[in-house]
Amino acid sequence: MKAHSKPITHSPLHRASEYKMKTIVISLGGSILVPNEINIKFLDEFKKFLKKHEKRYKFIIITGGGSIARKYISALKDFPIKTQSMIGIAVTRLNARFLTYFLGKDTNDTIPQDMHQVKSLLTKNNIVVCGALRYAEKETSDSTSAKLAHFLKAEFINMTNVPGLFTKDPRKFKDAKLIQKISWKKFHAIAKSLKYEAGQHFVLDQHGAEIIKKHKIKTYIINSNIKNLENLIQGKKFTGTVIFG
Repeated sequence: MKAHSKPITHSPLHRASEYKMKTIVISLGGSILVPNEINIKFLDEFKKFLKKHEKRYKFIIITGGGSIARKYISALKDFPIKTQSMIGIAVTRLNARFLTYFLGKDTNDTIPQDMHQVKSLLTKNNIVVCGALRYAEKETSDSTSAKLAHFLKAEFINMTNVPGLFTKDPRKFKDAKLIQKISWKKFHAIAKSLKYEAGQHFVLDQHGAEIIKKHKIKTYIINSNIKNLENLIQGKKFTGTVIFG
């Protein structure tokens, strides 16, 4: 869409001269991982990206549920929201297990299910993959990612199927404009104004928005373009939304 094509520049995630072992939390939306079928093209590029940078950075990748989760949730639409969320969590963990195999990082005995397990694995590995960690009311894997970013004092990148936060839904409106920068407070107000639904599509869930506001976590929302992701972590121009200030 035209709304997606205009390049946006931001101040870098860090200066190019500051390369050192950083910890980066990447929330990998299920809409990227499994839009309808498994996105092998993206996964191949993502694998190359991680291999290129894993000696310089530590990555925690949190997988969403994608279309598979939404299909299960839809079939359980008459059940309580907790039941819908629990099946969604199970799918995120299945996606995480698949991703560890795909990346050749299947040395973990289990997919971590709490933050301390993630931290422990991170001492031995530069790449740790998990799904949603536990059930909490009105949370998705976005909240898991925000909590981990706070717990590990890490950078937070949310990769989704749109290039950032827009004034309108860019999938429906061609005149939607990308919001380049927004404060934690304003972003939280937008997220909070939306009704929570299991398997929802908003760029960051309501509780995740609350967490980044409370703990002042600089957050980047970008799409699945690997070159764009690479530009971001290398301190180059990139397209996306920064939630900060």
